[in-house]
Amino acid sequence: MTLYEFTLKFTLPDAKQNAEAYIAALAQAGCDDALIGIGQPGRIALQFSRDANSAFAAITSAIKDVKTAIPQAKLTEATPDLVGLSDIADLLGFSRQNMRKLMLNHTQSFPAPLHSGGSSIWHLAKVLNWFSQQQNKAVAPEVAEVAQVTMQVNIARALSELQPDTRQEFMQIQEELAQYR
Repeated sequence: MTLYEFTLKFTLPDAKQNAEAYIAALAQAGCDDALIGIGQPGRIALQFSRDANSAFAAITSAIKDVKTAIPQAKLTEATPDLVGLSDIADLLGFSRQNMRKLMLNHTQSFPAPLHSGGSSIWHLAKVLNWFSQQQNKAVAPEVAEVAQVTMQVNIARALSELQPDTRQEFMQIQEELAQYR
């Protein structure tokens, strides 16, 4: 068993209900290994430290536990996933300036941001993989595994929001593009 650390954020079914009302139900459903944040009305965040055989097992069991306690809760984000340069630098023990320099000096191989602009955002899993493969930097396996699974959870959540016909069209486009790789 390995200890996996991650955060799950949910919207609550009734934004007017006090989130404290759910704390006992969450503990009873198996979320007693999470710190619970209720600072935002209508939202709840659970920071887990969960033992499991894999990050996938840890994260999916945590989602199921939350849904058992609060069936109408909607997952909004799993972290760590979306990160900026400062987040990456903090995680890897670099300064933000050094991180930016690395990114600019390796524009051909550094992962493309998910969003670029004033503040660019990357999937942490892709950046950790780049560091491991391109820079030979050791990355804790459980951190890389959690980042990979949270990225997949967030992508799946976003895809589930697409209209069925739109989802079908995007899947066909993706299959066509895969032929050119």
